[in-house]
Amino acid sequence: MSVLVIGGDRVDCVKEVLISRGVDRVMHWDMRKARDCDRKLPECAECVVMMIDYLSHNAMNRFKKEAKKNGVKVICSKRGKASVTCALDEAGFC
Repeated sequence: MSVLVIGGDRVDCVKEVLISRGVDRVMHWDMRKARDCDRKLPECAECVVMMIDYLSHNAMNRFKKEAKKNGVKVICSKRGKASVTCALDEAGFC
């Protein structure tokens, strides 16, 4: 399974949680540049984890809309290992 993490600078704890749940590939976009909002979701991404503390509303809405159109699951979480774990559990992410 391939997961895209959007937002945040250091997402090592998020990667650790995802890998412990069987994710093979974790991609990360930090969204620091304004033009990052123009990016397209990778076709290989089966799930998108949005770090809501680090995203603008416009970026979040844009990527949610694109993910929904492509049938990609979206999980929103605050920063931190506990928040990510809780968000994954609530979404039923194994």
